[in-house]
Amino acid sequence: MNFLRRLAAATVSFAIAAFVFAGSAHAQAPRPWQMWSQTPGSPVAEQIESLHVLVMVIITVITIFVAGLLAWVCYRYSEKKNPNPSQTSHNTLIEVAWTVIPVLILVVIAIPSFRLIYFQDRTEAADLTIKVTGHQWYWEYTYPDSDGLNFSSYLVAQADLKPGQARLLDVDNQVVVPVGKNVRILTTSADVIHSFFIPSLGVQRYAIPGRTIETWVKIDRPGTYYGQCNQICGEKHSGMPIAMRAVTPGEYTAWLAEAKKKFAANPTADASRLSAAATLEITQ
Repeated sequence: MNFLRRLAAATVSFAIAAFVFAGSAHAQAPRPWQMWSQTPGSPVAEQIESLHVLVMVIITVITIFVAGLLAWVCYRYSEKKNPNPSQTSHNTLIEVAWTVIPVLILVVIAIPSFRLIYFQDRTEAADLTIKVTGHQWYWEYTYPDSDGLNFSSYLVAQADLKPGQARLLDVDNQVVVPVGKNVRILTTSADVIHSFFIPSLGVQRYAIPGRTIETWVKIDRPGTYYGQCNQICGEKHSGMPIAMRAVTPGEYTAWLAEAKKKFAANPTADASRLSAAATLEITQ
């Protein structure tokens, strides 16, 4: 009976959590008990998913084959069936096969892997550029193509969360991009090594002091896509979430005009938030 109560409570908790995370349209964030990757939201993420499926199929087939072969060998060549064991030391055909077949399997995996690496590296036709700077412990975003629009993005403290916002994932200022546009992303750091990582978009680049590293994204549909710094960067590493909101081109133009006014009118806002972030206690 106690087990049934716990099972019912877990089911209700899962349903509530799923409802909360589904608060914003097409929000992409980790789900409770999630066993697979998040739904791809960009061409790069789709190719990553395809490569993952290919490799999963290959390793599953290999595992089943090796397990079956081992079971057959244990049965066929047991001491009972072979009181006088074979003295064969090698077999040329088998040795060639177990060398060539793994090489061919690796080639099958390597070709799409290299294609994906070059595909996600950079875009030659960027419609928009965003510079991402990692700080201990927040993100700074600059839009060089939009009069140098610049703002910082901080974790929303648990006490300040609004209904529908995700704990340890939502931020005060989301980075906003238009849907269907090639967005060049340039990452760097002002202090230590960080990592700009949004799983559902296939975006992952280190932010290294003194270096600028490029990648890109093209988001398929409107929504909010969550990520985090996935390079341990200090005491409040877990307080560096990423929230990228994709909107229609018309909505993006309106947001851009409003953002220029908002952040130009509050030049000291970042300094005050930085001071608050320095003393923020993150409840895990």
